[in-house]
Amino acid sequence: MTFSEFSLVLREIEQTTLRNQMMEKLAALFAKSSAEEIAPVVYLSLGCLRPKFDRLEFNLAEKMVIRAIARAYDTKPDEVTALYKEKGDLGIVAEQLRSAKSVVRSPEISIIEVYERLEEIAREEGQGSQERKVDGVATLLQQVDALSARYITRMVVGKLRLGFSDKTILDALSFMESGNKQGRDQLDFAYQVSPDIGQIARLVKEHGVAKVATEVKVTFGVPVVPALAQRLKTAAEMIDKMGAVALEPKYDGTRVQIHFSRSRESGAGSQKDKGQLFAEEKKQDFEVRTFTRNLDENSLMFPELQRIAGQIQADEVILDSEAVGFNPTTGAMLPFQMTITRKRKHGIGQATQDVPLKFFVFDILYKNGESLIEKPFRERREILTNTIRKGKVLEVDTYKETNDPQTIRDYHQQQLDAGLEGAMVKQIDGEYSPGRTGFNWVKFKEAEESSGKLNDTVDVVVMGYYRGKGKRTVFGMGAFLAGVLDEHGTVVTLAKIGTGLTDEQWREMKERCLQFEVAEKPKNFGRVEKIIMPDVWVNPSIVVEVAADEITQSPTHSAGVALRFPRLVDFRDDKSVDQITSVGELSHIKIA
Repeated sequence: MTFSEFSLVLREIEQTTLRNQMMEKLAALFAKSSAEEIAPVVYLSLGCLRPKFDRLEFNLAEKMVIRAIARAYDTKPDEVTALYKEKGDLGIVAEQLRSAKSVVRSPEISIIEVYERLEEIAREEGQGSQERKVDGVATLLQQVDALSARYITRMVVGKLRLGFSDKTILDALSFMESGNKQGRDQLDFAYQVSPDIGQIARLVKEHGVAKVATEVKVTFGVPVVPALAQRLKTAAEMIDKMGAVALEPKYDGTRVQIHFSRSRESGAGSQKDKGQLFAEEKKQDFEVRTFTRNLDENSLMFPELQRIAGQIQADEVILDSEAVGFNPTTGAMLPFQMTITRKRKHGIGQATQDVPLKFFVFDILYKNGESLIEKPFRERREILTNTIRKGKVLEVDTYKETNDPQTIRDYHQQQLDAGLEGAMVKQIDGEYSPGRTGFNWVKFKEAEESSGKLNDTVDVVVMGYYRGKGKRTVFGMGAFLAGVLDEHGTVVTLAKIGTGLTDEQWREMKERCLQFEVAEKPKNFGRVEKIIMPDVWVNPSIVVEVAADEITQSPTHSAGVALRFPRLVDFRDDKSVDQITSVGELSHIKIA
């Protein structure tokens, strides 16, 4: 398949807002792709080069891409910048400049060649790497047609965003094989176990949908999509839906999936650059890798985990945990706002001293080559207890079994009194269910000072912002529009938020929005009434946690409900857009 053929399909997808049409066009594209081509086709259609947990990014600022376009088409950077200000899309700028340039047509470049060259550009590092990247992009833009130049440029700047996600890819793979979505459940399971959409596409092409679930295994270094909790209003409803349950403390920390292997050296793979960080320690004959709840690897942020080998009685394990900061003097646990300061790429050594972490381990997903996710909770807990020794870094979370609603209420209050967020309620015989499916896990959480307010916060995505008036003009924005997901995965409006932010947070919000501003409403946004239309649209990337006094019916917001007196609690970089609150979940949030 040539890249120009691929680009024609992307243009067709860009011209439709109907999800089923996107899916059918993708299915036809995948059907034409060979087994060798389909992974690059899938990755590039999503505007990436690798799966989320193994990100490979270009790290080229817009001004560098402007230089590449200017160099490719023998134009001055100032002229490219002026055209960009007019069009608002560097892809359109590259397309127009390529169309206007009279050059001898190069032989058609295959999609595999473009993918390999983009990968080579992204992997450039060291002295002079930025200039080599600019040269690489410029050379590639010279050799492709105008439409291909549009999409290559968007990929490099990270703004392809055609309005579909991995979920649409799974639908398309099923449709490619059978003409319907009946295989989606099998593909979903495979994706939750190993969220590499390119690998799954290749397996479908080689083996068919039915065999994919048997081909994909829980593997060290590949994060399992973390299980997420649902909401239910009352303890009685929890027992009614779940039967016998286990009660666990709900810590105010950051989710960390820990992969530990004794058969690998700590200098292997993505850990090759941590030698300097741990130079004072002896070389270890094991490897530790960690992943966030939205599948980003963050292994270098947790040097404490280099001391866990003595606590683990296994050769290889995958653990689910909550990392919580604690005061090194008093031992008291710290609030989330302090724990989250550990999520950084620089100054890790000092941050480790300022905010040391303890990892409360509450589940085990894999041990010594065996997947445990299909085993019942009680059995996984027994395996976990027999796998982790007591120590300073890992602590196995405690739990209590019950089928009594009052016991749940009492336990929940005990956790609140202890300064925690409340209780997690889990089915005793439940499997580890990746993602937010069924009522395997439910959170019983009460916000601080929640009297007369919602008993839980809501995770929303920023859809756009309003420029503001008066004092807030100095920040460049005065409020932002927030949304949640409906049953189709579409972002629908829930609230216009203009309170709860400090001056520093307003500045940070504007800075974050600048990275994702777009000229038109993103395709995966639902109806937005004119009365709440933002001044500037923002691609769905910024997740924030908000509190409110109540949820009310709303004819204005496309969620059908709205938040009354919403206010920002915090930015949630640890959550992806597909993990935000759904419209269905809102019905389970009540006034405390």
